[in-house]
Amino acid sequence: MKRQLACVAALTIGLGASPASADPFSDLAELPTFYTDATMKTMKPMAGFKKAWFAMPKHDRVKMTKACNDPATSKSHAQFCANMLALGGTN
Repeated sequence: MKRQLACVAALTIGLGASPASADPFSDLAELPTFYTDATMKTMKPMAGFKKAWFAMPKHDRVKMTKACNDPATSKSHAQFCANMLALGGTN
């Protein structure tokens, strides 16, 4: 049993799976502040987006900036990433 757990742990680490590599957009706790509706389909105007962006902790802004620099992630969150980049990323 211990050997199986050790193998699973080694495989997980080897494949790069870790909590740090999780998609920051999957944590929906912060995201509703960027949208005007509960379904998160309509982005707030830039003034509201900017206020929500700078209200986030810096480390969360850095994670989201990195995610937006990933082509796969930025494609599924194009409007969010475009607004974030218009603000200059984490500045």
